[in-house]
Amino acid sequence: MKRNLIIVGFVVLLSAFLLSACGGTQGENTVQNQLENQAPASQEAEVQENEPMGEEPTEAVEAEEPSTEITLVDSLGREVTLAQPAQRIVSLAPSITEILFAIGAGDQVVGRDDFSNYPEEAVSLPSIGGSFGELNTEAILALEPDLVLAAPITTAEQVQAMEDLGITVFLLENPVEFEGVYEMLRRAAQLTGTESQTEELIEGLQTRVNAVVEAVAGAETTPLAFYELDSTEPTAPWTSGKGTFIDTLIAMAGGSNLGAEFEGAWVQVSAEDLIAKNPDVIILGDSIWGVTPEDVAARPGWEAINAVQNGQVYPFNDDMASRPGPRLVDGLEELAHLIHPELFE
Repeated sequence: MKRNLIIVGFVVLLSAFLLSACGGTQGENTVQNQLENQAPASQEAEVQENEPMGEEPTEAVEAEEPSTEITLVDSLGREVTLAQPAQRIVSLAPSITEILFAIGAGDQVVGRDDFSNYPEEAVSLPSIGGSFGELNTEAILALEPDLVLAAPITTAEQVQAMEDLGITVFLLENPVEFEGVYEMLRRAAQLTGTESQTEELIEGLQTRVNAVVEAVAGAETTPLAFYELDSTEPTAPWTSGKGTFIDTLIAMAGGSNLGAEFEGAWVQVSAEDLIAKNPDVIILGDSIWGVTPEDVAARPGWEAINAVQNGQVYPFNDDMASRPGPRLVDGLEELAHLIHPELFE
């Protein structure tokens, strides 16, 4: 009996121990489950904080294409607008034609004036007249230009008449110094979309001009030069006066322009005055019309002039001095060689 009581007591103690052990395991599992259940909730809250609430997705904005429109003010003070660089151009002056080909826009030229004879490719283009200021507007319209480029030889009335017909006209100025030429080239480049080629051209021109200026800076004399434009009246030939590009070129080439001593941009000088002033160099801009050094020497009284006696009467292509454009640099270089041959031997 006593033994049975001991066994029963042992069983009771063992049962109590087992119940206690089971209770502890359940508690630990409950805490662990709570922690595991809370972790996803915490992560979800973190995600929700990092994500904007209630915002619509942003739509991509398409970049606008840059405008090709060009607006410039011409030498008449008119504001001229092109929708894009001109592709069909009519030139109304030889200087303009030379500029367009020099800046790389030759393929965009569809017509020219009668006197445009350089470069050679321009000669084959259709002519629209222009002799003595007359323009064939019907011929211009037939070429369907998106731009007509003109020089001051075209009057404001002619410009207005073309505008009245729906033709876009831009008038370029006539500069009297090289900085003005460079700016004129840049304007033409803006109108034709050839800016990069034009800047390269200008850099080359500036280098050549500077080379001439540096060369003549070492000259010991300043020869007096007479530039003959027109000797239709041999006793009173025409020359270029002060403030013209020819005057500028002669000065930059190391000479003194005889014509600058008279009033006016274009003046007639009597043979008596010319002989009295006794120029050292005579430059025949009218040689393109057939005037020769022999003709000059044969004029009465001219044999006493230093230039004639020393054989310093030279034919010269007047286009390189009277057409504002890149070939003015060619003219400057040649004039420097004629006025100061000793510097270029």
